[in-house]
Amino acid sequence: MSRPRMKTSAMIASIAAEGQRTVSAPFGHTLVRLAADRPEIVGMTADLGKYTDLHVFSAVYPDRFYQMGMAEQLLFGAAAGMAREGFMPFATTYAVFASRRAYDFIYMAIAEDQLNVKIVCALPGLTTGYGPSHQATEDLAIFRGVPNLTIVDPCDALEIEQATEAITEHAGPVYMRLLRGNVPLVLDEYSYKFELGKAKLIRDGSDVVFISSGLMTMRTLEAAEFLKADHIDAGVLHVSTIKPLDEVALLAEIRKPGRLIVIVENHNLIGGLGEAVMASSMRNGVMGRIRHIGLPDAFLDAGALPTLHDRYGISTNCLVSQVKAWL
Repeated sequence: MSRPRMKTSAMIASIAAEGQRTVSAPFGHTLVRLAADRPEIVGMTADLGKYTDLHVFSAVYPDRFYQMGMAEQLLFGAAAGMAREGFMPFATTYAVFASRRAYDFIYMAIAEDQLNVKIVCALPGLTTGYGPSHQATEDLAIFRGVPNLTIVDPCDALEIEQATEAITEHAGPVYMRLLRGNVPLVLDEYSYKFELGKAKLIRDGSDVVFISSGLMTMRTLEAAEFLKADHIDAGVLHVSTIKPLDEVALLAEIRKPGRLIVIVENHNLIGGLGEAVMASSMRNGVMGRIRHIGLPDAFLDAGALPTLHDRYGISTNCLVSQVKAWL
């Protein structure tokens, strides 16, 4: 007997937990607000305005919105041209399409000349159930090797708003991972303020410290609360800027004695935050008890996100169980 086909709604479910506070389209609404005082801002997309929240911008500024069709190389080539003419393009697509299909255009047309293009990409890591064609599990590994390119991985709606403001003020190319739609709101409870290039210790811990980025900081904060019930004191260092890496903050936490350091990321174990942190630790001769949680070096399955997050070890329950095993 054949198994019933999974419904689309389950495959593209929100990353927000049931009952969690959310904000609708924080990137799109923030860009609209910024564009009111920045006439040089333009929005560009490769047939994915609705799915990167850029449709919010296009509704308010239709004369500053450019729909380039399903042609990512054209999108980034045109964005480079717009930047040369003094505009500030926010170019959006899915992370897989920017990293896999348009890499050379981003490398040669944008990054080499340090053009002021903001590359904002949805579906980072394992945030869709549509399988390897849409799961950008290796985007950080691809883009970390690009000179001049700043890389940002925001945690929640608040940080997306703040990071969008910050990259607008930053002169030069940026790649920002985007959580879209109804995005969870978490960091407001911690009086958080994004600073480009700075890691932030959201909570301290004497037994274990999570080093995390993106949506995994939501998960590590949840895990820290669960661990507290078992008398395990867990801290969270949020690393929202992957490049340039805040080595000062990272090494300060790794140097503190007697704690387990657990790096957690929504990315392949190869080439992302974990390897960046461990390489920095090695170069600086700072050794600690470091463990690494991320996605496997494999083509991942399709399915419902909660099931996939459990299967590949990045759900809150998986983090809690793994840390207990290591301790």
